[in-house]
Amino acid sequence: MSDNHSNTNEPKLHVEEDEKHLLLDHNYDGIHELDHNLPNWWQFTFYGAIVFSVFYFIFYQFLGGPTLRDEFKKEYSKIEALQAEMKKKSGGFDPELYAKIVADGGVKKGEEVFVANCVACHKEQGIGDIGPNLTDKYWINSKGTPETNYPVVFNGVPENGMPTWAGVISTEEIYQVISYVQTLHNKNLPGKEPQGEAVEDNAATTEGAATDAPQAQ
Repeated sequence: MSDNHSNTNEPKLHVEEDEKHLLLDHNYDGIHELDHNLPNWWQFTFYGAIVFSVFYFIFYQFLGGPTLRDEFKKEYSKIEALQAEMKKKSGGFDPELYAKIVADGGVKKGEEVFVANCVACHKEQGIGDIGPNLTDKYWINSKGTPETNYPVVFNGVPENGMPTWAGVISTEEIYQVISYVQTLHNKNLPGKEPQGEAVEDNAATTEGAATDAPQAQ
């Protein structure tokens, strides 16, 4: 009796007349399926993806298509080029500004900047420690002139351990510390052994700085 009552309460399957021919003969927990065709857009996407994957595989596996690493290097090289261009524009040496800063006590102020920021690597008086000796005639990344020293300080040389000082100290302080470094040339104080290439004629690099401090010996 309970079985009859249970069967009476089961919902009746309702199928539209024009869909009865689509009704499949299997039943999953009371769920019936209609055998509708897949939409055209779905079939086009599915078979199109298969065709595309064949050409994709051939191109990247056999025809030298770029890998993700190759594409990254290509895009990153663009970024590096933009960074280099920006550094070139923002790190350009201004001789007029340099002369003005030197005339306004730049060497004295530059010594203070040097003591506060540079002695950790170059030691006092620039005799060298982690960084090179600044009192001899040898230079690694510049020619010992203000215009070639400026980008080294401004942009740094990370691969050689020279940090980028732009943004850490002001542009004015960079000019000041460069003017101080110019007074150290050829003092040849005892310190770290020479590094880099010899620059024989850098006496003129103290131009302007000599007005604010004794000329380098």
